[in-house]
Amino acid sequence: MAPPAALSQEAFAGALRGLARYYWDRHPFHVRLHEGGCGPDEIRSWVANRWYYQRCLAQKNAAIISRCPLPEVRRMWLPRVRFYDGAHEQEGGLAEWLVLADAVGLTRQEVLDERHVLRGVRFAVDAYLHFCQTRPWTEGLAAALTELFAPQLMSRRLDAWRRHYDWIKPDGLTYFETRIAVAGDESADTLGLVLTHCESAQEQQAALAALRFKCDVLGAMLDAIDYAATGS
Repeated sequence: MAPPAALSQEAFAGALRGLARYYWDRHPFHVRLHEGGCGPDEIRSWVANRWYYQRCLAQKNAAIISRCPLPEVRRMWLPRVRFYDGAHEQEGGLAEWLVLADAVGLTRQEVLDERHVLRGVRFAVDAYLHFCQTRPWTEGLAAALTELFAPQLMSRRLDAWRRHYDWIKPDGLTYFETRIAVAGDESADTLGLVLTHCESAQEQQAALAALRFKCDVLGAMLDAIDYAATGS
């Protein structure tokens, strides 16, 4: 029996984009968040728990390029490490997330000591980081393709938070404004790399499984946050 044939790049890209139905924008918590149905404590829980995810992103990006043998890919990917860590102290995405935390009423210390991080969130994020540290670099790239679905979600979040949660200090939204500006270009670059370097049917299926896994990671985070808020 002949092995399965690889998909064309167009079909492969379509299959990757088709996994958007598993993305966390459809989760009941996100729907409630964007419809103005969350109270201050729920938003603070989301921000504090999401910090744990944000904190791992520079590490997972470094892990991906540490496993990649191609200098041109490493050069392309390296700015993603700096985006979160910043070039200097008090710069970068993590610093901007701490501004968001202050804007919703969290102290810097309670975010940094991670006292609010739920065990379900911790387990999911740790699993994602471990995946990128141990799986082939192409699968790490593919897992990052949730960014294909992210710019539209962040744009909707900005509009919703400004409309429904006017108690949040405006400067706290800087992270989302900054991220929207770069996410579209990054997602296009990532998709191009995955399409180029996942050529066999086996590599393509592994990439699809990696992206589905990442969607499950994000969904598990919201499951934990939602359960803590509602008990169901």
